[in-house]
Amino acid sequence: MPDLLIELFSEEIPARMQPGARDALRRLVTDGLVEAGLTHGGAQAFSTPRRLALAVEKVGAESPTRHEERKGPRVDAPDKAVEGFLRATGLTRDDLEVRDDKKGRVYFARITHPGRPADEIVAKVVEQTIRQFPWPKSMRWGRGSLRWVRPLHSILCILSDEAGARTVALEVDGIRAGETTRGHRFMAPAPFAVTGFDDYQARLRRAHVMLDAQARADHIRAEAESMAFAQGLELVEDRALLDEVAGLVEWPVVLMGEIGEGFLDLPPEVLQTSMREHQKFFSVRNPATGQIEKFVTVANRETADRGATILAGNRKVLAARLSDARFFWENDLRVVNEKGLEGMAEGLADVTFHAKLGSQADRVARIEALAREIARKVGAKPDLAAEAARVCKADLQSEMVGEFPELQGIMGRYYAQAAGHDDGVPEACEEHYRPLGPNDEVPAAPVSVAVALADKLDTLTGFWAIDEKPTGSKDPFALRRAALGVIRLVLGNGSRINLSGDGMVRHVLATANLLGIKEFRLRRSRLNYEQAFRLLSKTEPSDLSDDPSDVDTSARDEQIRSQAEGLANDLLAFFHDRLKVHLRDQGIRHDVIDACLYDHGSDEKRADSDDLTLLVKRAQALSDFLKTDDGDNLLQGFKRANNILTQAEEADGVEYSFGPDPRLAETAEERAVFAALDRAEQAIAPAMQAEDFAAAMRAMADLRAPIDAFFEAVQINTDNQVVRRNRLNLLHRIREACLQVADLTRIEG
Repeated sequence: MPDLLIELFSEEIPARMQPGARDALRRLVTDGLVEAGLTHGGAQAFSTPRRLALAVEKVGAESPTRHEERKGPRVDAPDKAVEGFLRATGLTRDDLEVRDDKKGRVYFARITHPGRPADEIVAKVVEQTIRQFPWPKSMRWGRGSLRWVRPLHSILCILSDEAGARTVALEVDGIRAGETTRGHRFMAPAPFAVTGFDDYQARLRRAHVMLDAQARADHIRAEAESMAFAQGLELVEDRALLDEVAGLVEWPVVLMGEIGEGFLDLPPEVLQTSMREHQKFFSVRNPATGQIEKFVTVANRETADRGATILAGNRKVLAARLSDARFFWENDLRVVNEKGLEGMAEGLADVTFHAKLGSQADRVARIEALAREIARKVGAKPDLAAEAARVCKADLQSEMVGEFPELQGIMGRYYAQAAGHDDGVPEACEEHYRPLGPNDEVPAAPVSVAVALADKLDTLTGFWAIDEKPTGSKDPFALRRAALGVIRLVLGNGSRINLSGDGMVRHVLATANLLGIKEFRLRRSRLNYEQAFRLLSKTEPSDLSDDPSDVDTSARDEQIRSQAEGLANDLLAFFHDRLKVHLRDQGIRHDVIDACLYDHGSDEKRADSDDLTLLVKRAQALSDFLKTDDGDNLLQGFKRANNILTQAEEADGVEYSFGPDPRLAETAEERAVFAALDRAEQAIAPAMQAEDFAAAMRAMADLRAPIDAFFEAVQINTDNQVVRRNRLNLLHRIREACLQVADLTRIEG
């Protein structure tokens, strides 16, 4: 069985497109071979800046012969119908078979599709792959119709086995497939022929081309780390940059250069960002000081002077880039020294956050008021949290962040330190954006937590108020990420925050901007933050109207409170949905969370359902309990008791909830359940009150054996109606004891 080797040789392919192109080439070719009936073994795709390559092992020599049977028209059908069937099958009337069918005698055609040789199939599949390749962007050149990411120069397509290699006859837009390729553009440009993948890879390496992108990345990292270590330094890890640079070179030559002395006092993040974004340089850090002192660049060729000329040119260009960065840094520091960080933030009043949500300055005012409220819940000083909130967005007005938006927050920390802020305020300027993703670190400092929560809650409630919620896969304002950030902040710090019960959501809704939206307009009166918050948080009527026509202010206030409550509940449901996704990876099922969320017998959520820390603690304990034999068996016993009781109450039209009498117990098993319930009820309620959910589960576990024995030995629906009613009341008591922990009726299975 031959091996297949394909290479598509072109001008430079953008590095960001190469991983997707490798996957697409492997998928399109192997799927095409399989659809054509050609078997194959393993397939590996490779890329360099100038080529895509695919090696497929053990391709079938030919596709198998297939037999197809088609049902045709009836024998007495019009001649035109029969002739159409013959044209479709390529047969004559004599080739058809006549068979009896439920509709009468009909024609059947038996068609044989002979197998095709691998060369023919490969040629067709490769041509289709090239013409239909899914490049994000493509181009045409010359007079041809072919579209490719960059002009395609040559196609290598060979099948090789023990007898040798043969070229697949293939031509695409005037480019005829062959057995030759080229090496490095400058170091080995002459064409050469290959006989198979091993020969291809080996000869490419001799021609100064490393075919495997991962091998190039590993080589770059190893060389850079070795150079840094030799000088007592360390390479700053940057996986994304490493992958990009590996896609820019075919023969990586790692060089280390010096950063000018005049730039070493710039913040390390500024040096790293400028070098990465503008020059694709890696940063080299002094581990003792944390300062970036050198850079690593990767050339695409070896030179006689061992890269000296390349480094000289790079240093010259880098100096120009870093001069710009130094200008931004010094100019920003001058503004901070003259006006303070709050002075720098004044320009945020002219920056629109959202057309319906006001400016960035309006948003900062909302975050400040909310951070002051949250601070009391997370152990931060309210004044410090408010101070951090006022300056947390100031660096958005800096020239440095204007040039490098990815430095927002980081530069805020530096500018806050330069302005004399302390006690966790500078750190909050940087950390309030976190966590940005599922693997990002969660802030732990109280001031940072308060401002981070306020920032994300403001985003969520603001867009909820203007009805810009995520729909399907669309989430243009990253609200799902913001909700997950709130969840991780609360759970990661064990914070006990009632998202709606403590007024957090209402407080954000109380901003003057939000109250001017749609139904949240307070009687034509523009209230300040504290007035609006009091209105939404208290039950007594407000006297804040300045409109004489508003005579029934209490009814209007109640309407506003009701609307805000509905919006808060809708947002809380969104948090619960995101919480289920977050906990799924930790092995906690969604139905377990629902059991802890809802009160039994209704769709109303428990009063403490907005305390996420408490909810997760209860769900984790229940999940652990249900994974045990006691938990699983008790759940079945509970469901059996609940089903029997529900059916009896529906049939009898009464509720059996009046308390069973132990004196009517007839069996030892029945009396054992009474005793077990007495013990469990005395233990469960205090444990739940103390939030000792593990103890509550242990108390429930003690019910398992008595309930199992009860159902084995006792008939519920006995002929004695007094005993029957007493046993049904006992089932109600079993159900209520279990429901103290969670609504077990919502557990699936």
